[in-house]
Amino acid sequence: MHPSPLAVPEAALQAIRKLIVEQGYEPGDSLPSQRDLALHLGVSRASLREALSSLSALGVVSVQPGKGVFVQSISEPKQGAKGFSWPFAAQVSPADTFQLRYALEGFAASLAAMTLTADELDVLEDNVESMRVELRAGDFDKAARLDFEFHRHILVASGNQAMVGIVTASADIFLESQKLPFIRAERALETWQEHRKILRALVRHASGPAQRAMHEHIRGAALRTGIAFVSPGN
Repeated sequence: MHPSPLAVPEAALQAIRKLIVEQGYEPGDSLPSQRDLALHLGVSRASLREALSSLSALGVVSVQPGKGVFVQSISEPKQGAKGFSWPFAAQVSPADTFQLRYALEGFAASLAAMTLTADELDVLEDNVESMRVELRAGDFDKAARLDFEFHRHILVASGNQAMVGIVTASADIFLESQKLPFIRAERALETWQEHRKILRALVRHASGPAQRAMHEHIRGAALRTGIAFVSPGN
C-alpha cells in the first residue's frame, strides 16, 4: 500500500534515517544527490526537500547548497540529555499539543490580522523586543513566558472565545510547550525571528501571510524540540 500524499514527507524522513543506519554512513559522510535520493526512495523532489529540511532542523543532516547533503548524527535526538521533560504525559503528548496549536493559532492569527488595533500592535511590538533582550541575556524562562503572552494576545485579538477558552483551561500545558524549543539554546533566537515575521504580517493586516507565518513558527518550534509532523498544505 502506498502512503497517502500527506504521509509522503514523513515516510521519506524515516526512510532516510533507515538508509543512513543500514548503509553505515558516519557523521561527515556525503549522502547521494537529492535527485538520486528521490529516485531511490520513490518520492518527489518537493517531498524529499521537506524531509531533508526536517532532518536538518533535527541535526541529523546538513544540507549545503552546491555541495550536497552530509550526515551530522546517526542517533535519535537524546531529549532527556537536553533537559526535555513533559509533565503532562498522562493527559496529552507534546506532538499532539503542537498540532493543536498549529490548528488553533494559525486560524487565530488570520482573524487577528483583521482586528488588531494600534494599541494591541504596540503591545506585541513591546513583547517581541522584550523577548530579544531576554534571549540575549540567556533567560529562557522569561522568554518562554513572553512567548506565551505573545500567542495569548493574538488569540484574544482573534475574538474567538472558544479558542481562548481552550488555551485558558490548558494554560499550563501550552506554557510548557512554549518552554520546550528553548532546550536548544543555540537556536533560541529563531523563536524571536519567527515572532517578528508574524508581527510584520499582523501590522500589514495580512491574514494569509499571518496564518502562514504562524504555521511556520509552530512547526519550527516543534522541530527545535525534536518533533516532526506533517500537516495539510505542507
